[in-house]
Amino acid sequence: MKIESYRDLRVYQASVAASMRIFEITKSFPKEEMYSMTDQMRRSSRSVCTNIGEAWRRRRYKAAFIAKLNDSETEATETQVWLELALRSGYISQEFNDEMFTEYESIISQLVIMINQPEKWIIGPLK
Repeated sequence: MKIESYRDLRVYQASVAASMRIFEITKSFPKEEMYSMTDQMRRSSRSVCTNIGEAWRRRRYKAAFIAKLNDSETEATETQVWLELALRSGYISQEFNDEMFTEYESIISQLVIMINQPEKWIIGPLK
């Protein structure tokens, strides 16, 4: 399959799916967490996908492309931390935490591959 858009990237699709799972599970969090943990988990998980989209549009510039992918990687790790905090707070199950941790490890791995091989993605001369 030819990749014509960031939406064709497996890492983007996986990050959107993971973000939606985070959104659904946080609906059950206590109301007192609405402006802290719930908001932060949703924000960081959504930021993974949005930074991938932004990186795609910055492919003309190697440094900008890598920087946005790095932002996505750090947001994925932040989401993993929020998941651990949600687990320790009793808001999610160990099984859900383990599934999501593994999913975000896969997303991070894919991002690292793109970061380490930008020449496969950059359009135009490498700058």
